[in-house]
Amino acid sequence: MQALARLALDEVWWLISPQNPHKSPAGMQPLTQRIAAARATARHPRIVVSDLEQRLGTVRTHATLTRIRNRLPGTRWVWLMGGDLPASIHRWEQWDRIFETASIAVLARPPYARPALTSMAFRRYRRARVRSASSGALASRRPPAWTYLEGPRHPASATVLRSRSLPFPPREHS
Repeated sequence: MQALARLALDEVWWLISPQNPHKSPAGMQPLTQRIAAARATARHPRIVVSDLEQRLGTVRTHATLTRIRNRLPGTRWVWLMGGDLPASIHRWEQWDRIFETASIAVLARPPYARPALTSMAFRRYRRARVRSASSGALASRRPPAWTYLEGPRHPASATVLRSRSLPFPPREHS
């Protein structure tokens, strides 16, 4: 919800990956259950929970972003990432293509503020930083462009949300 307002976004697409290539599938809930948990957490009409990566046949962020950009060439959009990712994103396959394909908003997640702002990737793109006071204009910037957003945080970790098993079927979302 913070991202919607502070970045002046029309909607947020919460993409649930069929399998994170950096994590073991052991103990991971099935995709349908993870989608249901995300929908139960989102509960906002402008947050669209999607299995788009499964439908596109992608699991690598650079490939997903490239396919989205190719399918929606006139759309302005921002990739939202948790504050824990900047410290390791330089190890991702073709990580620099992510910065060249999409504007990026890093959502603060303690205790990761310092690693996010001093990570190798973000040091490389330090001149592309958009100060949070003007982050509403981030979507209109040509990549590379990124911002770091502080704000209230959800108390549950992503790991907890992914592993949550819900006793009801996922609600339909158009």
